[in-house]
Amino acid sequence: VQLQASGGGLVQPGGSLRLSCVASGSIVSINQMGWYRQAPGKERELVAIIRSGGRRTYADSVKGRFTISRDNSKNTAYLQMNNLKPADTAVYHCNVIAVVAVESEVEPLDTWGQGTLVTVSS
Repeated sequence: VQLQASGGGLVQPGGSLRLSCVASGSIVSINQMGWYRQAPGKERELVAIIRSGGRRTYADSVKGRFTISRDNSKNTAYLQMNNLKPADTAVYHCNVIAVVAVESEVEPLDTWGQGTLVTVSS
């Protein structure tokens, strides 16, 4: 299974970006898709996750500004980020928890994408 994250870039404070994460491969089902971020010198932290039933969890720091959504038909998760702040500057990583087919078996998988850089600066 591969994850392709995109949508990062440079934006001014108050601006918006939309991140995308596409999962491809021998996916049987996806239980959860999410975004985490890691700023320089800091540990990776949860930003937002969306579960298979649609339940969402957000970090307190992004509530009301970020929205996570999911297109099950495309195995894609989106993170709409509005009113961005310099503190949001980080590498954003996509995470997927899924069930995948391996030869004639199925097994769980918890995997990460390569990350996309978001820089919020004037």
